[in-house]
Amino acid sequence: MKLVLIESPGKRQKWQKSLGSGFSVMASMGHVVELAKDGEDALGFDLDGDRVTCRFVPRGDRGKKVLKELKQAVKSATEVIFATDPDREGEIISWHLARELKVKNPRRVVTSEITETAIKKAISKPRPLDQNLVDAALLRACLDKLVGFKGSPLVWSLKNGAKSVGRVQSATLHLLCDRERAINAFVPEDYWSVYVDYAEGFRAFYAGETSNSDEAEIEETDDSESPDAKETTEGTKVKTQAEADRLVAIAKSHPHQVVSVQGKVSFKKPPAAFTTSSLQQAAGSRLKLNPEKTMQVAQKLYEQGYITYMRTDSAILSEDFCASVRKYLEQNDPDNVPDKVVKHKSASGAQEAHEAIRPTEVTRLPLAIKAELTSEEAGLYDLIWRRAIASLCKPARLLKTKVITKSGSATWQARGQVLQFEGYLRYWRDIGSDQVLPTLKDGQSLTFINANADKKQTMPPPRYSEPKLIQLMEKQGIGRPSTYAPTIKTLKEREYVTLKKALLVPTQLGMEVDEFLGRVLPDLISVDFTAKMERELDAIASGKLDWQKYLTSWNRDYFAPALKKAGAQLPSHSPTISKSNSSRFEVTQPESEPTNSRSEPTNIPCPKCKHQLTRVYSKSKQLQTDHFLSCDARNNGCGAVMFFNVSTLQYELSGSTKPKSSAKPKSSAPPKSRSQHSCPVCSSPLERYEYTKNGENKVMLRCSNPKTKQNKCKEVAFFKSKTGNWWSPKFGELKGS
Repeated sequence: MKLVLIESPGKRQKWQKSLGSGFSVMASMGHVVELAKDGEDALGFDLDGDRVTCRFVPRGDRGKKVLKELKQAVKSATEVIFATDPDREGEIISWHLARELKVKNPRRVVTSEITETAIKKAISKPRPLDQNLVDAALLRACLDKLVGFKGSPLVWSLKNGAKSVGRVQSATLHLLCDRERAINAFVPEDYWSVYVDYAEGFRAFYAGETSNSDEAEIEETDDSESPDAKETTEGTKVKTQAEADRLVAIAKSHPHQVVSVQGKVSFKKPPAAFTTSSLQQAAGSRLKLNPEKTMQVAQKLYEQGYITYMRTDSAILSEDFCASVRKYLEQNDPDNVPDKVVKHKSASGAQEAHEAIRPTEVTRLPLAIKAELTSEEAGLYDLIWRRAIASLCKPARLLKTKVITKSGSATWQARGQVLQFEGYLRYWRDIGSDQVLPTLKDGQSLTFINANADKKQTMPPPRYSEPKLIQLMEKQGIGRPSTYAPTIKTLKEREYVTLKKALLVPTQLGMEVDEFLGRVLPDLISVDFTAKMERELDAIASGKLDWQKYLTSWNRDYFAPALKKAGAQLPSHSPTISKSNSSRFEVTQPESEPTNSRSEPTNIPCPKCKHQLTRVYSKSKQLQTDHFLSCDARNNGCGAVMFFNVSTLQYELSGSTKPKSSAKPKSSAPPKSRSQHSCPVCSSPLERYEYTKNGENKVMLRCSNPKTKQNKCKEVAFFKSKTGNWWSPKFGELKGS
């Protein structure tokens, strides 16, 4: 029996059915191991000269369970074939699995679609693991952890609730903050849009003045090139009310006639089939799905075999698919068959071995499968199908007209656009409505109806929606298809940005973090710096650079000196973490008892200087904690930092180890004790938890089970009511309290 290892259990049934009884298909459910949280700064890897030594551990209880099951299955398998997703992450997952399962000379198969034909074709052509792709994935993991774990303590010194920095995250945040500063600095200016209306049925806008009968020079623009374009022609802007009044007077006191009628045929080429970025943009603007939701829905469509792999930056389509679309058009839309196959270029640096996102079968029409899908899946599939078909159709043909009129010394201009041949627009509409102008001829007199001037103001640059930010990230070379949605999600979770009317707005916290990093670590938020690193990751993936030498030299020559320089700019005794086994600590703060600030005083004395400690809240994954205690150096403290140890229920100084003696150490923790009440969710005893809020000592009852209190029992919180009983907003009053 051959064992085939895939990533997602959602694909298992299709793989098993396609391969038949000679194969057993099992899923790893993504990554099964991760970098350990040990060593210097809990990085899980060591930099020694030009070498990098990584240590991997199972990814939680799930990883341990999956590995145990897979190891058992490997024992009875005649061959192990790795069929994880067709990208760098899929390559590194296969590499990890091969190492953990001790598979020698691992064989890998790749397919971008989950169909029987594609699966059988892939399984017949196994290849060795691509070590270059593995190296690029290893570098990305180490690089991102190095930046996050070493850089995040810098922003903790702000003591404003800042949680983390990141290689892609911080550069993306800077794009948003930079735009916000431009908006705040913007000073609106008044202007007037002057126009005339004619009885012939059109409106013309002021286009300049001439001193003779010659036609005014008017710049040609094409407003239809951007998707969902809106009419932007307002004529030449007039800066003062007096000038607007003068032009209106000219229009009213002079006869009008046509100076010229210009018409030309233009062709609008079809857009390429979707990449990850363009799919997220289209789903955001047309279906109102955020990037994360878009990828979740696309994942379902991929696993069910409806579309090809949804993480790609390539715009190319397979020859077989292009041929199938051509056949479909010949049978159903023969006027839209181009003379030769339409070719689209991918962005620079795209992985050309991949395809664009497309339906696996062109004949699987959106209406025909609508009943098989959820509404979101059906909507997204419809977009993917239409965009893929459109990309291989004829261009649209447009007749564009421009009419120039004149009254006295003032010239006026009107633009029109009429669709003559739909072409690809039959499937993918990305132009505005027709603007029809009447049939006119040079020298024709016009019947004046009215002239007027609308007062307007210049507008600041707009904030970015999530789709527009992804478009900008792709254009600037920040991140890659698999990182766009997670990066935006992280920024929202860190409370660095928020959504207001579907637009991303940096919070005060996000602005403070960006301004701070701009002073102490400016390269980290530089778009060019981050984009250059992405290109170097691509170079490693193609075997042009050694990943270990790159990482060690990058850290030695740039990052370590930059951190040292940044640290020198911080206040003395700012809290940092160095060589502390922070992974041992898990702090549990009542989620249902929110605080008004991101830090608060406690009644716990510092073990070093007896100064009152401050509780600083943090969701940093590096700490695995929601707060730590700091002896605030700005308030005459010594700068000590303490973390909570769940095994001893004590706060311990950063870098401290467990006491070797059995004597009970001095307690700096708020007192806890088990109560006679049980948790309404898991039945574990409830424990008393004392804390300080706004300078007042408070107490609550919460679940004492450390394995559940942070997830399914996190809403278990009982407070003292005015009657003296224990009461919870969700679970009501405790009996016998």
